[in-house]
Amino acid sequence: MARNKHPEETINLILEVAFRLFMEKGYEHTSIQDIIDHLGGLSKGAIYHHFKSKEDILVAVTDRMTAESNQMLAAIRDRSDLTGREKLKTIFKESISRPVQNDIFTVAPDFHNNPKLLFSLLHETIEEAAPNYILPIIKQGISDGSIQTDYPEQLAELILLTANVWMNPMIFDSSEEESHRKFMVFSQMLKGLGLDVVDDEILERLQELTAIYQKSK
Repeated sequence: MARNKHPEETINLILEVAFRLFMEKGYEHTSIQDIIDHLGGLSKGAIYHHFKSKEDILVAVTDRMTAESNQMLAAIRDRSDLTGREKLKTIFKESISRPVQNDIFTVAPDFHNNPKLLFSLLHETIEEAAPNYILPIIKQGISDGSIQTDYPEQLAELILLTANVWMNPMIFDSSEEESHRKFMVFSQMLKGLGLDVVDDEILERLQELTAIYQKSK
């Protein structure tokens, strides 16, 4: 039994150490050797047995941090007391308000020098988040009359790509002013589609996260 548990314990230790170092030093300034030095005697081979690269470690760290988010998204998606439009607004507010976002924006890597991570984000957005969380809500909104669109799949992808990629300061290194301008365009776009689901509270939170990212660079 101990032998079966050991790999999981090793992975947990690697991820805990990596997360702490990413938070303290920043992703770009943390090396594999730094992680090894804090593993209490584990070898480089122990890391590479479970992870192919530092980028893979970051992906695993981020997956851990966002697991709770995915549960939250599913819970909102499955609520029976909200219209589709109300669910979209709730998702925007809850997603950006979670305290773990502070950690994500602090750990944030330089996506310009990590195309693998950028592709992973795009793949997650298009293949997982849009179809599993946003599309069912849009389809419900069409049924209950709160959302009007003839292209639910494309609208789901557009909303998430705009919110998670174009508005993401970690990808475009946006300043607080640039983030504000992008948010205003995003808000106007959604209103034009009949989806008035973002507000000043979300704007303030986005600017706060942008400031956290800029400070951690």
